[in-house]
Amino acid sequence: MGKDSNRGEIFDLLSNHRRRYAIHYCKREDEPVTLGDLAEHVAAWELDKEVQELTSAERKRVYTSLQQTHLPTLERADMIEFDDRTIELTDEATELDVYLDIVPGDSVPWGTYYLGLAAVGSIVMAGLWLEVVPTETVPELGWATLVFALFAVSAVIHVVQARRMRLGEMERPR
Repeated sequence: MGKDSNRGEIFDLLSNHRRRYAIHYCKREDEPVTLGDLAEHVAAWELDKEVQELTSAERKRVYTSLQQTHLPTLERADMIEFDDRTIELTDEATELDVYLDIVPGDSVPWGTYYLGLAAVGSIVMAGLWLEVVPTETVPELGWATLVFALFAVSAVIHVVQARRMRLGEMERPR
């Protein structure tokens, strides 16, 4: 299987929130987990409740769905080893490094942000070439340094945020 088809399969697997939550919990625990514990945490995240607040019906619904559908799907994809009671990530899943590009409602996606930053940098550079940007107060090298610094600071913030948003790193999955 080629790299692109493998990537497509992984994104297909992770497109379902229960499978994504299951992998997240297993990565976070970093050891084999029981189906009961997994079902409780997935149900709690799904319903935005604490584990102690779940009803037995809520637990059972998620438990059954994981047992009959989602865990067998993950096992067929070689992401987990599942023996009806315990779930353990395979080496492939353990090494899976998924960054979830989650954009809050009041925010801008990073790609759009960088495109805007590049547009600002292009305007500054064009202004310098056309000699319409003041160079008496800020020299040309100062303008270039400012644009570079904006990209550098943005990249550092982006990397830090990306590390926090990896599957298995956050307290609650998204």
